Amino acid sequence: MKAALRYAASAPVGMAVAGIMALAAPATAQTTPGPTTPPEMVATYSALADAILAVKRTEGDLVRSILAATHAHGEVQFARAQRSIGAGDAAAARAAVEALASDVAQLATEGDAAVAAVRKRLLEGGHHHNSAGEAQGVYDEGFVIVTRAAKQKLLEASRTIGQMAASPKADALGAEWQKVKTIYAGLMGPAK
Repeated sequence: MKAALRYAASAPVGMAVAGIMALAAPATAQTTPGPTTPPEMVATYSALADAILAVKRTEGDLVRSILAATHAHGEVQFARAQRSIGAGDAAAARAAVEALASDVAQLATEGDAAVAAVRKRLLEGGHHHNSAGEAQGVYDEGFVIVTRAAKQKLLEASRTIGQMAASPKADALGAEWQKVKTIYAGLMGPAK
């Protein structure tokens, strides 16, 4: 009987303790931090992010260099064409104007066929330098510096210059080359 009384008296206390523990359990679970990523892994991932972003900047710098070299070659061809026109050397003028048209086309396409092959390989690997700009229609797929609008203008200038090759006129060639120089200057502004 004494044992029964002791059990009956302790049962409500035991139930009360169990109830308090049950109420406290969710609070404890909420304040206990979950597993965290080890700091060494976070540091490595951060270093990887730095490397990826550095490679993207390097790609931009490389394409700017390709454009600068192409533009410089165009300057040489323009000067050669102007000298040849002034000297009345039709064959030399034609060759220089054709080379200039080719340079302008390469400005439009951020390089020649060899560069396009590299761009294609990057795209096939899932790399898009300007993915947001591509989605907005600002850049053609894989392009780094030259926008669609600039590409179109440069291709038009290339066609116009190419059509001058048969009978180039210094003033008309100069005016068309000035358009190219203006587009180029806009593209080569400060890196974004």
